[in-house]
Amino acid sequence: MLRRRGFLAAAGVAALAVAGCGSEGGAGRARVASGEVGGFYHAFAEKLAASAAQAGTVRIEVVTTAGSQDNLTMLARGEVDAALTLADSVARSGEPLVALGRVYENYLQMAVRNDSRIHTVGDLRGARVNLGAEGSGAALTGNRILSAAGLRPDEEVTVAHRPLRDSVAEVIAGTADALLWAGGVPTALFEVPNRMRLIDLGELATPMRELFGPVYDRVEIPAAAYPGATGVHTIGVTNLLLAARDMPNRTAAAIVDLLVNRAESLVPTEAAGAQFLDGRSLINTGAVPLHPGAVEVYRAWHG
Repeated sequence: MLRRRGFLAAAGVAALAVAGCGSEGGAGRARVASGEVGGFYHAFAEKLAASAAQAGTVRIEVVTTAGSQDNLTMLARGEVDAALTLADSVARSGEPLVALGRVYENYLQMAVRNDSRIHTVGDLRGARVNLGAEGSGAALTGNRILSAAGLRPDEEVTVAHRPLRDSVAEVIAGTADALLWAGGVPTALFEVPNRMRLIDLGELATPMRELFGPVYDRVEIPAAAYPGATGVHTIGVTNLLLAARDMPNRTAAAIVDLLVNRAESLVPTEAAGAQFLDGRSLINTGAVPLHPGAVEVYRAWHG
């Protein structure tokens, strides 16, 4: 937790940082690597950009990407200024990173046709599975899920990587047997009554933690999430909003001010009940330190 020490000084710095957004040049521009159109990351980034425009502070440009791993690569190359990413992709990257906040929990969702013989991950032996687009977080996590279930990717399971829209179409058409998606609940493209159903992944949460670390949680997708569906348990992964280490403090402060003070405008339909847009939760970024500009705002907020 942030301490009261230095509150007045920190509050003054943060206020200046955010107030400076209205001066000539404002708090500058931030290119935010998001995700696929139709997914949670893209929806969240669009809402963040709209909130920034309404506030008249930082100018946010949304960059459409394949997802977490793609975002980390772009951030490392300096092609974007901020990026949304799953916590397990961060842990694997090995890059020195800084965060603006912990924003949401992504839910791993494995879908099959309603008439499929597949009812557990173990049933995927011999099946064709789309494990997220190349460069997505699901592409990494999907291989881990198969391994945790005792399956060898590309030996016992035929693995492909397709964008979400294509994956859904292939599963419905029967040219793929299953797909994996890391996103919010509900994901609009999954709302196909009587055509697809979700596989319960809850029993793999513990082996995933034992094999790959504590970033995996057992979470529930309620029956009401999708038309005609039954409730299942699955695996949740925290996602972080990262920033370039050289992002100006005032830019970081302006973005965090939006996260803290405009949270109600930043909740996509896909993220109801799975978000951490509260100052007490935003700061819990695990092993990734907060950007100094973010620290200024959180200190002022917490006191």
